[in-house]
Amino acid sequence: MLKDIYVLGTGLSHDGSAVILKNGEVAIAIEKERLSRIKHDGGNDSLAIQYCLDALGITMSDIALAVQCENFVIPERNRFQGERIFKSYPKTPLHSISHHLAHAYSTIGTSPFSAFNILVIDGCGSPYQQCTEDLYPRLEDLGLSENGLQGLICEKDSFYHYDGENLKVLFKDFSEMDILKGNAVQMPTTKHSIGGFYAYISQYCFGNMSDAGKLMGLAPFGNKNVYTQEAFSFDNGRVFLREEWSPSLKNPALDYPTFQKNFQYYADIAFWAQKEVEKAINYIVENRTSLNGNQPLCYSGGVALNAVANAKMIQNGLVNQLYIEPAAADNGLALGCAYYGWLELLKGKRKQHNGNTCFGISYSDEDVAKTLKSSFPNLNVTHFKNRSQFLSSTAKLIDEGKTIGWFQGRSEFGPRALGSRSILASPFDERMQLHINQNIKFREDFRPFAPAVLAKDVHLYFKHGFESPYMILVDEVKEEWSNKLKAVSHINGSARVQTAEGSWNKPFYELLLELKNISGHGMVLNTSFNKKGQPIVETPQQAIELFSESALDVLAIENYIIQK
Repeated sequence: MLKDIYVLGTGLSHDGSAVILKNGEVAIAIEKERLSRIKHDGGNDSLAIQYCLDALGITMSDIALAVQCENFVIPERNRFQGERIFKSYPKTPLHSISHHLAHAYSTIGTSPFSAFNILVIDGCGSPYQQCTEDLYPRLEDLGLSENGLQGLICEKDSFYHYDGENLKVLFKDFSEMDILKGNAVQMPTTKHSIGGFYAYISQYCFGNMSDAGKLMGLAPFGNKNVYTQEAFSFDNGRVFLREEWSPSLKNPALDYPTFQKNFQYYADIAFWAQKEVEKAINYIVENRTSLNGNQPLCYSGGVALNAVANAKMIQNGLVNQLYIEPAAADNGLALGCAYYGWLELLKGKRKQHNGNTCFGISYSDEDVAKTLKSSFPNLNVTHFKNRSQFLSSTAKLIDEGKTIGWFQGRSEFGPRALGSRSILASPFDERMQLHINQNIKFREDFRPFAPAVLAKDVHLYFKHGFESPYMILVDEVKEEWSNKLKAVSHINGSARVQTAEGSWNKPFYELLLELKNISGHGMVLNTSFNKKGQPIVETPQQAIELFSESALDVLAIENYIIQK
């Protein structure tokens, strides 16, 4: 019998994670924040790696190869922000790759296409000196010089072609890390970074540069033509951040009361920033695809999570076939590292991925029962032996206007709850938008929620009917449904749609089918099972705790329905 081959990928940047492939397919993966309970946690990787090993019942001795990636440095084998698990296993091979190469391989491993182009845009990649395997062009060709600058020169965006076996770099842009002249605030990334600009505006509006998704939700409340400065300039296929706009931003929101008091001001800033980012992304996509046109495009890097800009690329005809890696931010680095190890270093065969993003461990009814008995003995609990009765009961509760904590199967890998660790409610109850924000997630009341809909029905409710299984594209609600779907649409009529079908995450798909049987609509409000400042729940204990302390009406956890 052939021995199983395990390849470990580990990402040590922010949004740290670990992934183990078994014979070239994802066997287990977890983001560190789900375990440490610290949002965007990164650095030392021992916690996430041990989770993956334990899930598979193996040790580091069983790992054929490990591949790692950070951002600015190559982590030492034995220590990185604490002692690493590799210290006790000196014989396990450990290879390092650069940042954008890891992003690229995360799409290669999971893409539905055979041959395709790859675009990576983020806040900041690896320093030039570390890009030894995909370096092009030379710094001199970009007007940069290692000798002329004191700071780092790092990846800004990268464009590749994968022919089914080999990856070829077609263009890479770099930028120095520098302080914007005339501004006391340092860019959190490289000087001319699209992702860095968006993070800067997020910091300005919310006091946190990691709230880029929140900024996208704020933008529709803004007015156009209030701010008209050009944030970027474009030259010979490259994007540069201008300096003129920065000095005019003199009133950062130092706290939430300041933000609330000046809501329209920050909304106008967000509207302007979103439009400027869309222009910059469109410029890069148009230029890069001209280098190797008529190819499907795979897209990764933190900027790829901008669902509004993604939809505009399709609407503007810049791409015909688009795959966005669901864990496009740095949580996907470990995935790319693992696939690089399997495909490039071990020369394993590329296996078609089934589209699944649920890579965490699952919990049995017995696990749930133990948690209930030990910590929550006084809840109203119903255990269903019949799965169809469980689904029917849950769907009826949603149709009756109840809010549901939904905990099923393996947890999602990536920033979006796609029906494994979700909060669900009726999309037709307009009150849900405010109620869930205020009383369940305890977050800002302007933030919208997403509709999850049966893929075969998406065209009935939404203008473009995009296939969007990972909730990374924004669509528009059809006019005849605009007054009925306010719980899952934004102030401008947009909606970040998730389309569901049964090839993976079957429990969620079956729930939508049951909802359609009961209500006539296979659609539900879907948002992540967490509260503000907290990672998505990972364990039954965390799910029941959040259910108990919030205004959630029901917890549907495995085959249990729990009510208060």
